[in-house]
Amino acid sequence: MIYTVTLNPSIDYIVRMKNFTKGITNRTRSEEFYVGGKGINVSFVLSELGVESTAFGFVAGFTGDAIVSGLERMGVNADFIRLREGYSRINVKIKALEESEINCQGPDISEEEFGMLLDKLDCVQDGDTIVIAGAIPKTLDSDTYVRILDRLKERKIRIVVDARKKLLTDCLKYKPFLIKPNKQELSEIFVKEMRDENDIIECAFELKKLGAMNVLISLGADGVILIDSDGKVHRMANVKHRIINTVGSGNSLVAGFIAGYDNTGSYDEALLLGTACANATAFCSGLATRDKIDEVVREMRELLDSQ
Repeated sequence: MIYTVTLNPSIDYIVRMKNFTKGITNRTRSEEFYVGGKGINVSFVLSELGVESTAFGFVAGFTGDAIVSGLERMGVNADFIRLREGYSRINVKIKALEESEINCQGPDISEEEFGMLLDKLDCVQDGDTIVIAGAIPKTLDSDTYVRILDRLKERKIRIVVDARKKLLTDCLKYKPFLIKPNKQELSEIFVKEMRDENDIIECAFELKKLGAMNVLISLGADGVILIDSDGKVHRMANVKHRIINTVGSGNSLVAGFIAGYDNTGSYDEALLLGTACANATAFCSGLATRDKIDEVVREMRELLDSQ
């Protein structure tokens, strides 16, 4: 079983308009609502790929109800802890000539409620996979991910971490199966500019030395690099289509990689499916659908065969 953890899920409210002008009333051209959160995104794309997962996390208030019902419609098994107070957050994404975002804070989570999540994680068994992804809510301590992994350290599970800075590096002592920094996050971790591919690969190997088995680096338009558990460097280019939306592409990459590796045991196939899922999300208004993923996989295989 695959479990995902999203500590601060959201409803993403996307508004599209021709222009956005400060200080006046702006009219939208269209609006969209999506259930959001890095772990939730992974669970959704896994569901599209026919892979079952369970999404853990916290919800509160009427917005929390909307998140749970939205996950059920998406085919995701949601096992969230309902907080006694507050509301799950709504994030506003403004799509105009320029893109702007307003990300809200979310509800307070007490130590007692966090302990309920730790208890829930006792169902994770040897052979399972756990994906912990995203930022930590303001009321939880910076060692929250460490506390989660420490609870699971005696079990033979695959750990996947998609987080930034110290949140990620603190998890490396647990030897995660996969981490997924992007180019900017590598720069933040090592406090240096990633001038070229050699810098990126050098930093990825440093993360391996610190405990990561596989380091998957998303490079935006430049594709993906994987340093696998044997130290082999893999590269995968994107296919060329009009980009509609990049939100969730990194989470889609993680989901496709996990599913691809589970199905084949091949890093090449895992990287291909992961990159296809990331591309498919970029070509959709929301997260990747199975039809779009299959379409991109076919295109990527044709491209590889022609090289």
